[in-house]
Amino acid sequence: MTPRKRLVGVGVGPGDPELLTLRAVRVLREAGVVVVPVVADRDGIADRDGAADRPGRAEATVLAHVDAAKVRRLPFAMDDTGGVTARSEKAWDDAASAVVGHLDAGTELVAFATIGDPNVYSTFHYLAAGVRALRPDVEVTTVPGITAMQDLAARSGTVLVEGREPLTLLPLTAGPEVLEAALAGPGTVVTYKGGRHMDDVRAALARHGRAGDAVVGRSLGLDDEWIGPLDATDGPLPYLSTVVAPPKRALRGGKL
Repeated sequence: MTPRKRLVGVGVGPGDPELLTLRAVRVLREAGVVVVPVVADRDGIADRDGAADRPGRAEATVLAHVDAAKVRRLPFAMDDTGGVTARSEKAWDDAASAVVGHLDAGTELVAFATIGDPNVYSTFHYLAAGVRALRPDVEVTTVPGITAMQDLAARSGTVLVEGREPLTLLPLTAGPEVLEAALAGPGTVVTYKGGRHMDDVRAALARHGRAGDAVVGRSLGLDDEWIGPLDATDGPLPYLSTVVAPPKRALRGGKL
């Protein structure tokens, strides 16, 4: 019986190669081809926070564990304007065709490496939908990964949630109203994406009395990473910056 072709979305964490799970490393090494997303702008391929001639965050993490010979870049068109564009759909379709090409050529397992977790704001499921449309018999699964908010919480000594507190994770691309509503609530608020909006975040945190406890992780896992109080920064930050803003906690067990 011919083995079923497989596409696996593998979470590789926020950037530190030591934060991959044992399962993630095993799947990456078992894969015949490992594809990594890179950002395609109108002038070509460029990393979110750097230049086209260096590996993106997912690729750099993967290269710490597998042979570079089986790593392939897949360009994705991404922007912060919201909504699906013809350009983004074409990129998803082209990426799906490239994966199907590897599977049709004899590769039994293609792994897609994505920063963080493949089920949290990942491009993986746009790709997977295209692959399913072209080859419905391909088995699609995921391997969970450590998220940037978990890494930032651990390394900054910030407790994400206690007792009955809710946890709200949102992309800054969702707009200021979503952020304001979350900060008005009783739980921790975590923001992803859109470091260029950081002045708005600082102002919103100040209005809700959370500025002093908020921490930010910039370029987590990379050589130029920085972790510290958000109010120790100013101006825009890199796109892949994470902010954790916990609520006020007056006493031990007070949120039980």
